[in-house]
Amino acid sequence: MPVTTINGREVHVDDEGFLTEYDEWDEDLAKVLATTIGIELTEDHWKVIRFLREDFKTQGETATTRRVQTVGGVSTKEQFALFPKKPAKKMSYIAGLPKPHGCV
Repeated sequence: MPVTTINGREVHVDDEGFLTEYDEWDEDLAKVLATTIGIELTEDHWKVIRFLREDFKTQGETATTRRVQTVGGVSTKEQFALFPKKPAKKMSYIAGLPKPHGCV
């Protein structure tokens, strides 16, 4: 896997720039990742990101928008408002997780 430097730290990423090592992520890195895609994180964003991180630990894969809605309690409409255009891709990117299966 390629290695890149983000915010002065070397991190492992895939060909699309998604982090590949769960433990290399922290909230400071998330803020930088969000800024690079034009998102300013609010507490509502953090609710989704923290859900994704916890869910990934138990499920072993990144939650889809449907799972974020049904299990995480954040409606699809709200996900699109928080992470415009491609919420699943943007949420997983900021959370330091792989894209969900089926995400283009």
